Amino acid sequence: MVRIKKRLKVLSLLFLLLFLFFASLLAIWISTFKIPDLGSFEERKVAESTKIYDKTGEILLYDVFQNIKRTVVPIEEISEYIKKATLAIEDVNFYQHGGIELKAIIRAILVNIGALKFSQGGSTITQQVVKNSILTSEKRISRKIKEWVLAIKLENFLTKEQILALYLNEIPYGGNIYGVEEASQTFFNKHASEITLTEAAYLAALPKAPTFYSPYRNRDELEDRKNLILKEMLKNNFISQEEFEKASREEIVFRPREDQSIKAPHFVMFVKELLEKKYGKEVLENGGLKVITTLDYEMQKKAEELAKEFAEDIQEKFNAENLALVAIDPRNGHVLAMVGSRGYFDEEIEGNFNITTAHRQPGSAFKPFTYAAAFNKGYTPETVLFDLPTVFTANCTPQGEGVDCYMPKNYDERFRGPVTLREALAQSINIPSVKTLYLAGLRETLALSKEMGIQSLEDPNRYGLTLVLGGGEVSLLDLTSAYGVFANSGARAPYQTVLEIRDRDGKVLERSVSQLSFV
Repeated sequence: MVRIKKRLKVLSLLFLLLFLFFASLLAIWISTFKIPDLGSFEERKVAESTKIYDKTGEILLYDVFQNIKRTVVPIEEISEYIKKATLAIEDVNFYQHGGIELKAIIRAILVNIGALKFSQGGSTITQQVVKNSILTSEKRISRKIKEWVLAIKLENFLTKEQILALYLNEIPYGGNIYGVEEASQTFFNKHASEITLTEAAYLAALPKAPTFYSPYRNRDELEDRKNLILKEMLKNNFISQEEFEKASREEIVFRPREDQSIKAPHFVMFVKELLEKKYGKEVLENGGLKVITTLDYEMQKKAEELAKEFAEDIQEKFNAENLALVAIDPRNGHVLAMVGSRGYFDEEIEGNFNITTAHRQPGSAFKPFTYAAAFNKGYTPETVLFDLPTVFTANCTPQGEGVDCYMPKNYDERFRGPVTLREALAQSINIPSVKTLYLAGLRETLALSKEMGIQSLEDPNRYGLTLVLGGGEVSLLDLTSAYGVFANSGARAPYQTVLEIRDRDGKVLERSVSQLSFV
């Protein structure tokens, strides 16, 4: 018994010595940490700027942080509403913690363990200042420990107001806009000191995902996040019930977007949003990525010229104030050109909105999918159908009258009698096309169109025989991609916009590989 006690005492002493040894090493390591040089912030951003190129890798389409705009202002010249809105959504206990918040760290650890990956960090505003100043964006435990220690050191080195001022002066609000003063000028044409409660909530909504929440792109999503911030401000007694209700109702007009040094803007913003979703805002902003896209810039310039050339003519003849164009190589799915409107910076038509991704009725452009479904069922181009006045519902009179009666007409109001499927498709005749859909089957036609690349027509119960005449909504991008199957002898190559992505060290992060499947 005495011998066992001695052994336990020796083991305990040994463990204590080992603990003290490793604790000493950790303390020595921590003592070497330096307070970040916050004056180098802008240079670091420029050096690690993400650049988006055309398919040659030589023509720069967009530099994410080209000509950084940032105006530093003292904390006294920043609206109290901006401070409160930012704290409400980013770090509500900012004035209570000492740089880190243990509850948030524990919560993040549990989430990371559950997800089996390092997905959350539980960062306070102080930690974000440290991370954005000298630390890399890599997700390693050692970097996170450094961030915690430096955050505590920074809290002892600077006051809370100084830390908050650094954060608000350096945080990105989208594109080349840094700092709350520059954001206030850009979006509202006023100084940060003049910002209202509603405007402050909008500004606080942007940093989480500036591209996605941009007021020039996804206004509905921005509106939802603004309302969330107002609720958090009310919950934490930052504002009164009266202020909350007034701000919730207030309508804000954003300053028109300024022209930027950007080529193929609709395409670039489409790619930028995809990158942000895949790699995250932080990597996109600080990772120094080199993105080589599929864009053929010579073709893009020609497409933009055509859009401008025919825009006025289309408006006069068809009362259509806008247009869009997509060019895709059917052999590999590469998007070669994308024009989302007649003019990206045309404020009268909200030209920055990308019509190529919007869902619109395709009209007779959907007919080929119906005929293809019919051919799959055994019908041939020589199958004959009758182009005659036809009613497709039982409650129709021979004259096509009655409740919910469906009796389509041809565009020229002529009837040609017996026609082959080849003739009906070539002349885009409506009545034989509706009959073809009836024979091919609605579900079969929808299934085939989805297999070919049209993703928006999900529920067969929403559509009827009018589908063949454009009764469903599809995007031009999906439609063009699906047409590529016809051009590629039945082989489907999903559309792609990126050929290669390299990090700042030249390491390939991803490279495009065409994935053909036969429909």
